[in-house]
Amino acid sequence: MDIKTATALRRLRLVSAPEAVSFLLLLVCSVLKRTTDFNAVPVMGAVHGILFILYVIFWADAWNRTKWSLKTAALYFVLSVLPTGGFFADRKLKREAENAVIASRARKEGIVNA
Repeated sequence: MDIKTATALRRLRLVSAPEAVSFLLLLVCSVLKRTTDFNAVPVMGAVHGILFILYVIFWADAWNRTKWSLKTAALYFVLSVLPTGGFFADRKLKREAENAVIASRARKEGIVNA
């Protein structure tokens, strides 16, 4: 894996968990808006919107660089629209990055001819 691909995956990982947290907070704020006088939906909506846009931009960059299959790319996109999906995306991306590093080291040491 080259440095640009690793960076793209790292950026996607860095935004996936905060995006999931912001989504959950937005859901809580929506409930509070309807049940109390507390209304933080405009603020949390903006925060979540920015994080979601960043997630989609970083997802597209990672898809382009990693050459994921359509199924894998779709999975990461679907995880972005599920309330806790960002946490699962973070775990899967971490595992994928670790496997890529292991494969890269193996190629450098001549263990795998790829």
